[in-house]
Amino acid sequence: MARLSGKTALVTGAARGIGAAIATAFANEGAHVVVTDIDRIGGHAVADAIGGTFGRLDVTSEADWSTIAEQFPTMDIVVNNAGVTGFEGSVPPAHDPENARLADWRAVHAVNLDGTFLGCRYAIRAMRPKGVGSIINISSRSGLVGIPMAAAYASSKAAVRNHTKSVALYCAGQGLNIRCNSIHPAAVMTPMWELMLGNGPDRSKREAAMVADTPLRRFGRPEEVAALAVMLASDEAAYMTGAELTIDGGILAGSAAAPGR
Repeated sequence: MARLSGKTALVTGAARGIGAAIATAFANEGAHVVVTDIDRIGGHAVADAIGGTFGRLDVTSEADWSTIAEQFPTMDIVVNNAGVTGFEGSVPPAHDPENARLADWRAVHAVNLDGTFLGCRYAIRAMRPKGVGSIINISSRSGLVGIPMAAAYASSKAAVRNHTKSVALYCAGQGLNIRCNSIHPAAVMTPMWELMLGNGPDRSKREAAMVADTPLRRFGRPEEVAALAVMLASDEAAYMTGAELTIDGGILAGSAAAPGR
């Protein structure tokens, strides 16, 4: 029997990358998936491919979340995946602690943190009628360590980690069986990385350099993150809440180098 049979799931930022992989994995496990994104074309394409429903959603917009709540007043699973690094533009701004502009700092937090807050608030209200559900927040390895040249991203993802625990404790304290957990991926091969790596003859060298400090010496795959999301969404994880799952190829385990090498 499919692990998510009979459940309805909403995934933000699901038009591509990790969000699309999670939406696809959920559908393959029997869930009806509401694919949300600001990208209408990409979002519709994913929804059509998996037999889901598309909903246009800017996660920073309270009005957009209110519309989603009207369209989907109950929900079993919510994945707060939508996020930005702050380096998406053609001329990326500075994001170090000395030179970052307040506007750029706030723009990253608006999507990554405010969007997760609004998503969790919607999820709790949509799951309260049944008293059960699973909220999954996509944080990052960067939320567990300092990233000096991407301070806003690291700060926002650290806040997502902590808010996950606050939501988990709140729901438990309310007598609700609504679980909230976070996933912390490191470098996962998504369109963002594809753009940076390019397709030139030295791509393999650039790719190897990017993961040289990763013990498993490769990028993660969106499907590998999606597999963790399926587990957290399923009844198999019924006793997990406030937890964080790291998927980073072993980076946070310590040095992969042998002593003396």
